[in-house]
Amino acid sequence: MFGELRMENNTKFTEFILIGFPGLPQKFHPLVSVTMFLIYIIAMTANGTVIFLIIVKEHLHQPMYLMIFNLSLSDLIFDTITLPKIIAMYWFGDGKMSFMACIVQTFCVHFLANLNSFTIMLMAVDRYVAIWNPLRYSSIITNTLIACLCCILWLIAACFPMSPLLKAAQVLYCGNKVKSCFCSISSVLPLSCVDTFFITELAFTIAMITLLIPLAFIIFSYIAIIRTVCLSGRNGDWQKAFYTCSIHLFVICMYFIPRLFVYTCNQLRLILNADINVLLLCLYTFVPHVANPIIYCLRNKEIKTTIEKIFCLNKNMGHLKI
Repeated sequence: MFGELRMENNTKFTEFILIGFPGLPQKFHPLVSVTMFLIYIIAMTANGTVIFLIIVKEHLHQPMYLMIFNLSLSDLIFDTITLPKIIAMYWFGDGKMSFMACIVQTFCVHFLANLNSFTIMLMAVDRYVAIWNPLRYSSIITNTLIACLCCILWLIAACFPMSPLLKAAQVLYCGNKVKSCFCSISSVLPLSCVDTFFITELAFTIAMITLLIPLAFIIFSYIAIIRTVCLSGRNGDWQKAFYTCSIHLFVICMYFIPRLFVYTCNQLRLILNADINVLLLCLYTFVPHVANPIIYCLRNKEIKTTIEKIFCLNKNMGHLKI
């Protein structure tokens, strides 16, 4: 049986209310909502394009693109589950969510965040194998292997948040105003009437596992890549590898560092300004969803060539009709 929400006068209520930026003046609400709407449209368009191209173009049915497909799909689902509701809150004042909807959103937020970490880790390992042993790469990294690993990562990512989430769903809540853009364990638990120390510690431990282990693999793989290329003695390859790795690492740092900072501050009971906390949350959550398809795909020569061919074909067909 899921936990109940109760006000101070012990009157039962059954919904949470998203606040977004709690200290934001009313005059800035249109700016924030339009910014979020643009982020949502850009992320949906970019990730949707990547997913569509990888599905319909057979020459993109390769291990790297299967991983990018998983990353884009998780980003697209995450944004669809979270952004429309907070945009509706700013536009129409509709920030209400049922208790069950908030719990489901909390699960999806943590599940998809874990999946992103694991997928980026898998992509880094893939690049390491490609540089470390290029002659055997195609025999080691196959479509079947990557498809199986991606399925396993989806299952593992879904299992991690289950324990703290089930415990959080059973506690009693005295408040229902969520000072965030979406429901998550860190934004919902402070509303509890009871001591949630154990749940907080469990959630923090799981968060560190799902962040630090992938981050360690990512850092190791990129150091190994740069070292291997440097030892090759080819200046052009070194410059290209450094440029590519630096851009990838920038996006990775944008995803991991603010998240680790916020989690650590919450764990150490360091009080962050509520609006700064939400801003950091948006920075490490939504911005990478816009950057990922651009960095990993739309800058890719093979993807760009495919898009150019599609546009050229459509243009030529248009001329023929005229």
